[in-house]
Parts: sequence; structure tokens; C-alpha cells
Amino acid sequence: MTATGGPLAGVKVVELAGLGPAPFCAMLLADLGADVVRVDRPGAGGADDLLNRGKRSVQVDLKHEQGPQAVLALAQEADVLLEGLRPGVTERLGVGPDHCWELNPRLVYGRMTGWGQEGPLAHTSGHDVGYVSLTGMLHLIGRKDGPPQVPANLLGDFGGGAMYLAVGVLAALLEARVSGRGQVVDAAIVDGTAHLGTMLWGFFGSGGWSTERGTNLLDTGAPYYDVYETSDGGYISVGALEPKFYAELLDKLELTGKVPDRDDATKWPELRETFAEKFKQRTRQEWTEVFDGSDACVAPVLSMAEAEQHPHLAARETLVRRDGRVQPAPAPRFSRTPNPAPGAIAAPGAHTEEVLRDWGLPQDLLDSGAMQSAPR
Repeated sequence: MTATGGPLAGVKVVELAGLGPAPFCAMLLADLGADVVRVDRPGAGGADDLLNRGKRSVQVDLKHEQGPQAVLALAQEADVLLEGLRPGVTERLGVGPDHCWELNPRLVYGRMTGWGQEGPLAHTSGHDVGYVSLTGMLHLIGRKDGPPQVPANLLGDFGGGAMYLAVGVLAALLEARVSGRGQVVDAAIVDGTAHLGTMLWGFFGSGGWSTERGTNLLDTGAPYYDVYETSDGGYISVGALEPKFYAELLDKLELTGKVPDRDDATKWPELRETFAEKFKQRTRQEWTEVFDGSDACVAPVLSMAEAEQHPHLAARETLVRRDGRVQPAPAPRFSRTPNPAPGAIAAPGAHTEEVLRDWGLPQDLLDSGAMQSAPR
């Protein structure tokens, strides 16, 4: 039999509204079936933010004398609380871990910051680009003799931040079901980003990775792991690392026996020039057709506007439409407890009365003005 609602059905999550990685983590848990209630401030925006999909929203005025009690009432019924504020802020508001554990000792308290809960920079402002800079990971992204290239905010905020918060929260949730006790999950973007680089740190420690950017196997140093411009201004990516894949690349390019040994790094400039000249002879679509179905590990570099139309992504419904907007489908996928379809974006305060009823919270929180309703 197939269960419904996703693998986290029945798990209750409170999210204190914030920006970026913590909301993404909460969205991911909602995608997996958790009942996520986002606590928004009165007058908050976010009604058009995809990171708020699949959640419900209540409005709480934390400046109201009963505002903290409203958050604590939610925490008392929850399995997880997520926050992305500076260290010490929730404690000052009266909704820190110890406040919550007095009412709900099994609560997992997930904290998302850039620098972590302690350390010299813990109370300093920052953004993704600064966090990944200090870990050494930004330095390695880019071409030889060029500057580091900023990978949007995917590497730090979402890769090293939100995903590590999600893994940590789920691990702590499993442990709490055995021990009956919650704990703080201190997810720092600097920690997660450094951890993402474990393989490269291994290469570096063994002398297999140079700090000279753009000279290594996976950083555009190797001509058979790079991107090349096509005749129409598009780009093709090449990732033919293994010898058998590389042999197929040469075959499709009609270059077998016509290029230098790829294992001789001194010949890489010559090999790169040959590849560049070859890819410039046809359009991106023509090269896509040449390599279609092959194991040469070659793919067109698609824009976000184009990705939805790719046959593979379309077949898997990797990108879906809801309310006229393209968005990624929930991931990963489960065989017995499939994820629900992407939920609607939660408008701030649209579910206050509904959550009060469903979570069994006292009506006087609404009557007092500590919690407020807003139209759906």
C-alpha cells in the first residue's frame, strides 16, 4: 500500500520568518510532507515568495505582551522550531531554546546563521559571498588568471546552509524520538560550506589540488571538463573524465587520433584550443543532436527559461507549474510515501485561525491581539 502526504507527514514545524536559507529548509520539510507553520510579523511581505510554498502562515506580534506566549504555544505542540536570527535574539524575545523546552522538552531547535552561534564573527552581519570566501571555496571557483566567480548564493546559503540545517534537524528528530529530549542544531553556513569541500580538501592535502585557480581537473583546468561556446553564442558543457567517455567525445567530434595525449598537462592549452575551434563550427542545437544519447558526457548549457522544455526534465516533471509559475518539484522522491505536489504560497497570516484550531491553541491568543488574521 502507498501512504500519502510524504515521509514527514505528521511532523509539525514552526518557522520564525526570516530570509534565505532557513525558509528554504522549512520549504524542503514542507515538500516532504511536514506541517510547517510560518510565524510572520504583522504587515510582513512574502506572498509571492516560492520559499513559502506548502506552508501555513500565522501572524504574531512579538511586541505584544502575549506575543512570546503565542510562539511558545506553537512550540509546545511542535516537533521542530526553525529560526535564522542572530545569536541571542530569540532568547531576548523570550522564545529561545530553554523557554521552549520548559513546555516541550522533545523540541528540536534548528538555528541557521552564517557564522555560527559562537566565534569572533558570530554577531557580525554577513551574506553568502562572505561566508564562502572565508572557507576557501570561493577562491577555487573561476578560470586561470581570472577572479573568483560568485556562484549566485547556491553554494553558501542553500548548499552549505539550508541543506545542512535540514539534515541536522532530521537527525536530531530521530534521536529525540529515542531519548525524548530535543537539542539545538547549530547550522552555520561556514561549517556546511567547508564540509561540502571535503573531497577537494582531501585532494589539496595530498598534493592533488593546486591553489592556482583554473589549473585543476574540476575547475576548468582540464580541457575535457569545461564549457565551450558554439557558433550561435550558446554553450556546451563537457565532462568526459573517464577514458571511455573521452574516447566517445573524440569520436563524436571526429578528432580521434588528431589530438595530443590528454594525460600530458603541458598539452592542455593546445587541446583546449582544438576543442574550442571545433565547437565553434556548429550551433548549440546541432551539437546537442550530435551527442544525443551518447556517453560522452556532453550537455547543452540551458537557461532557466529553457530548462523546463528539456525532454528529460519534462519526462520526470523536474520542473512543474503551479498558479502559472514554473518551480522545481519536491525532491528527492520516495517509492512508498510520495511527496505531495508543491503547495500554494502562504500569504502572511492567512492561516492563523485554521492553525489555532488544528493545533489546539487557545482562542484568547487571537482575541488578545497577540496573533492576527489576514485574508487568504
